[in-house]
Amino acid sequence: MTDTIAALASGRPPAALAVIRLSGPAAFAAVQALAGRIPPPRRLSLCQLHAGDSLLDEALVAIFPGPTSASGEDLAEFHLHGGPAVISGVLTALTALPGIRLAEPGEYTRRAFANGRMDLAQVEGLADLVAAETASQRDQALALAGGALGRLADQWRERCLMVLAEAEAGLDFAEDEADVAERLDEAARHQLLALADELAALIADSSRAMRIRDGLTIAVTGPPNVGKSSLVNALSMRDAAIVTPIAGTTRDAIEVPIDLGGIAAVLIDTAGLRDTTDPIEAEGIARARARAATADLVISVASADSPHWPPAPESPPHLRLLNKSDLAQPELPPDALTVSAATGAGMGQLRDWLSTWAHTTTRPGEPALLAHARHRAAFADAESALRDAAHAPEPVLRAESLRAAAHAFGRIAGRVDVDDVLDRIFSRFCIGK
Repeated sequence: MTDTIAALASGRPPAALAVIRLSGPAAFAAVQALAGRIPPPRRLSLCQLHAGDSLLDEALVAIFPGPTSASGEDLAEFHLHGGPAVISGVLTALTALPGIRLAEPGEYTRRAFANGRMDLAQVEGLADLVAAETASQRDQALALAGGALGRLADQWRERCLMVLAEAEAGLDFAEDEADVAERLDEAARHQLLALADELAALIADSSRAMRIRDGLTIAVTGPPNVGKSSLVNALSMRDAAIVTPIAGTTRDAIEVPIDLGGIAAVLIDTAGLRDTTDPIEAEGIARARARAATADLVISVASADSPHWPPAPESPPHLRLLNKSDLAQPELPPDALTVSAATGAGMGQLRDWLSTWAHTTTRPGEPALLAHARHRAAFADAESALRDAAHAPEPVLRAESLRAAAHAFGRIAGRVDVDDVLDRIFSRFCIGK
């Protein structure tokens, strides 16, 4: 028999409220033991919780019968006062009951997946939702946790299986009715190539999904003492980087997360770019150039009292920024912005520019689901198998490639079963004719 698990489902105490959740066959017996009764399903009921003669708390209790609960098992929740003594007392009383133990990390979600309440992609979306820090990350995670990717993979897998069913049926016509087999063969090629092209477009867009999930990277570069660290602190609105008048203060890259109008981004404060004989500073400069080369955006900073920028590279996108505008007002090139990190002048315009760039780059209103390497790998395998199937010289080889594509689609949601193609064969074709 499966153990019943118990754990604190809310934040660390003390708090106004705390939720303890139980899942497993002994969940309702535990409610009976502590509350003295089992309340009506799916309704919060006020109960006194006792351990022997000791009153533990007056709490709201709810039960959710399986298999339609969140975990697929009998599930109960105790909504307690959030003091450490209350939580500890209730957990101690619960785990003293037979068959009940403390849950391991992620065990509720694991049981939900094992009981068919969630697919693998939804599990990953739930983890992303817990970690989401910006609106775009939240929206992406909600779509994934809501099953959007799993449904999409299932739809493509269904289409793949339909073509596979036709390919399997075509084998029966291959000798006696060659014209039928030829028509099936040509139709299958067109369907498979169209499906592969759809997958290729989704995979090509996966970098945008990754940027939403992991955040855009913005490298702040320029010579020493132009105010790069001050700029990073002003944009992040905290003292993340050390600021001194000594050139070469920043040696290693410093990463600072920021929110650009609901889009996650990471500012990277880098070492000042100059010729140096200091081996430590030289290593920092080498790292700065490397980070700039892989960033989504480079902010090239110059000082108003010495407005000189190096030539802008072809990639990544580049913004020229003149800092220390409180010291001087030189003539600017048309593609540059001017700010003063010290006084705040122009910082609002810079934030607006960065937010516009971030929204243009990630297009958060459009679906972006392939944010996980596992998903991209599965879809890439499916695309490759579909193209192999489309160009297969023999029906038998096509059927084998289609099985590989269906298997790859099934990996997305954790539903890998190629035997169900038989049902489609019998329903669509009169094999025994």
